[in-house]
Amino acid sequence: MPASAFLLRTAALTAAALLAAAAAAPAALAAEPVAPEPVAEPVAEPVAAEPMAVEPLAPGASYKAAHDTLGPQRLTPAQRRLSAAKQAEASSAYDGVRAQAALAGYKLSGGLHQSQKTSYWCGPATLVITQSAHDEVAGRSQQDAATLLKTTGNGTAWYGININVPSPTGYPMADALNHRLPGAGYVPKALPYTPTATDKANFRQHITHNTDNDYAIAGNAWEVPGGPHLVGHPNIEIFHWVAIDGYNTDTAAGQVNYLDPVGGVSTSVISWAGSVPKSAHISSDTITTIMGGRGYVW
Repeated sequence: MPASAFLLRTAALTAAALLAAAAAAPAALAAEPVAPEPVAEPVAEPVAAEPMAVEPLAPGASYKAAHDTLGPQRLTPAQRRLSAAKQAEASSAYDGVRAQAALAGYKLSGGLHQSQKTSYWCGPATLVITQSAHDEVAGRSQQDAATLLKTTGNGTAWYGININVPSPTGYPMADALNHRLPGAGYVPKALPYTPTATDKANFRQHITHNTDNDYAIAGNAWEVPGGPHLVGHPNIEIFHWVAIDGYNTDTAAGQVNYLDPVGGVSTSVISWAGSVPKSAHISSDTITTIMGGRGYVW
């Protein structure tokens, strides 16, 4: 869960106004009737297009755009098909979630927290926590998870690393979860520096879909100075993995629950760990913004 840097943009549109002109010349009065002067036909001015709505830049988005070193990301054809199928299912199920107005508080998939063993093992810890949400096995080795994910002193990559599994896709967390949970169908969801309203709505659908089917989401946070942060995290740049394992039924996933591997870590390992809870609630829109420029695995 390194607090190291890697580091990130958008634009605005304008529009013109509509003018109209017409001219006419009156007929002159005389003793003898005379033919009226010809009247020029009014010429219509071209109508300017309506200005398009522009998504305001998310706090920290410009920083991410200016400093990002991650190259273009690509889903495999199989990932694109699976993502489309899951999206259709999640969208349909979410309509029922909104209609229920459950008033039952948080619904959790039940991830079993582990504090990360090193300052850069948030990825391995998140892998074992996310896996445990489905199979309820606690205490798995973070060392084994780190080896599988090819975690280094720089942490666990979001994209660009092929791990030792059949048919790797370059998304190590998704590949590791599918390898360890056959049939889970995890897919990566990349997010722009400024997640759109659609991105935020999709995330609410995805967390309800996963939680209702007893799976957690592995989220890759990119926290930057001036942008939103996870609970207890300082206002510095932090690349970090967390397991998102539930949602508030009262607000149809307007808030979510997540498990932070920094929680419980000694301050001798991570100086600011003392203020970080093992489990916390956060606005779903806020955590989607925090994951902007990276994304999540659902």
